[in-house]
Amino acid sequence: MIYSKEVEEMCTVAQGVHHGCAPIPEEAKWVQAKKVEDISGLTHGVGWCAPQQGACKLTLNVKEGIIQEALVETIGCSGMTHSAAMAAEILPGLTVMEALNTDLVCDAINTAMRELFLQIVYGRSQSAFSEDGLPIGAGLEDLGKGLRSQVGTMYGTLKKGPRYLEMAEGYVTGIALDADNEIIGYKFVNLGKMTDFIKKGDDPTTAYEKACGQYGRVDDAVKIIDPRKE
Repeated sequence: MIYSKEVEEMCTVAQGVHHGCAPIPEEAKWVQAKKVEDISGLTHGVGWCAPQQGACKLTLNVKEGIIQEALVETIGCSGMTHSAAMAAEILPGLTVMEALNTDLVCDAINTAMRELFLQIVYGRSQSAFSEDGLPIGAGLEDLGKGLRSQVGTMYGTLKKGPRYLEMAEGYVTGIALDADNEIIGYKFVNLGKMTDFIKKGDDPTTAYEKACGQYGRVDDAVKIIDPRKE
């Protein structure tokens, strides 16, 4: 340790009251986190790239400082999906400190990692008050049974109004309109379920019909339009 001449010439004054770092909630315990391995928790966060054309939702499950599980979801940029594929290989096994200082390929994923790091080390995790935390695999619960990201895609113009393109239920195939041309419901096909039906042996037409559904007052519609063509 090198000290300047001015510091060397100073007399020693004892430090006063110091109770250590504030404890943070972790998996139903209060922890004074002093080392990386003191950190545990599952949490989510969102990051964005420099031009702000795309975003990443990142979910990490950390046990004793080590990332055991990572869910990387991206939207808005085609290149992000490939970056996410690499990040999903990179993140598990790293400490939260290593992950914070590792290039995760994409600005949005790096930013999400920064936001998650802050949440975790400040005790803002989703599992802060869950005894023993959440099991490895809990990150997949956000995706539902079909293991597909929850995506909403809506578009609208002043001249032609709104278009529902994708809802949590699935790909929107038709928008139901009433006599005033206002939306009262929509029809959709759940692409995850359709794919599962095909994998189980159904022909594509049968699988499509079984995966279709509707929401709202579709049966009362004056007309149903294709949001991508009409």
